[in-house]
Amino acid sequence: MYRRNLMAEYHIRYGGWGGIAYYHVADNYVAIFSHFIPCGVWEAVYILDGLLENLSDISPHTLYSDTQGQSAPVFALAYLLGIKLMPRIRNLKELIFYKADKNVHYENIEALFLDGKERQQVIDWKLIQTHWFDMMRVVLSIRKGKISTATLLRKLGNYSRKNKLYQAFRELGRVVRTEFLLQYIQDMEMREKITAGTNKAEAYNGFAKWVFFGDDGIISTNNRAEQEKCIKYNQLVTNAIILQNVADQTAIIQDLLEEGYPVTKEALASISPFVTESRKRFGDYSLDMAISESAPGYTLGL
Repeated sequence: MYRRNLMAEYHIRYGGWGGIAYYHVADNYVAIFSHFIPCGVWEAVYILDGLLENLSDISPHTLYSDTQGQSAPVFALAYLLGIKLMPRIRNLKELIFYKADKNVHYENIEALFLDGKERQQVIDWKLIQTHWFDMMRVVLSIRKGKISTATLLRKLGNYSRKNKLYQAFRELGRVVRTEFLLQYIQDMEMREKITAGTNKAEAYNGFAKWVFFGDDGIISTNNRAEQEKCIKYNQLVTNAIILQNVADQTAIIQDLLEEGYPVTKEALASISPFVTESRKRFGDYSLDMAISESAPGYTLGL
């Protein structure tokens, strides 16, 4: 959006003014949810809302994201909500792994459980046990729609040093994230799935931006409701083009099979519906030189 706009914010990571349209992209390439989020917020605060507010027939149980889409409290909430959070984390080596018991010693990976001061990090199970029922009440409130995860995480994050419930969510999140990280570093197939899932969402963002080409992709209105409409309509048009691309690709593949050309699963895996070469954003304008018209008269007859 325009810089001189009360709704516009400066985003340090992207290095520019505007707003963030946050998409949740399904594994069938279409976006099922989108909304605006503030530029200065950690994106993980909003990542679960898209699944919980999803009204489509798709029922996601696994959520891929990048580094901005994860934190210890978000890992805890996702776990309690039955959602498997699988982020692609940047600088993973800087994260601390937490032990279940301080008396346990690991022969080959003991260094993972030490902080910068060579102190081992251990889970506070008593804190989790003390606030377990409080955490479950919070999850039930989210399921009933009484409060959103974004609102909850923002409230819990305030004065977090004094907020025992926030600390309990963070402690449970450390358990879940440590288990995830241990599996992540040993399972190559899991890392490939996470990379593919995250890349699919990134590719959708680029494709949606290509579709939103009018006025250089700038939303001119200063009304937040109208801005939301622009994002929703762009999502609708983008999904429609994706559907048409899939239909065209399917027809071409079927023709190749009928002509006797082999089509392997490996070849199909490299195909994406985010193609732009065959789409004409400005329409198709034809010039028919065969049409004969009489010369225009320039005499007014006055």
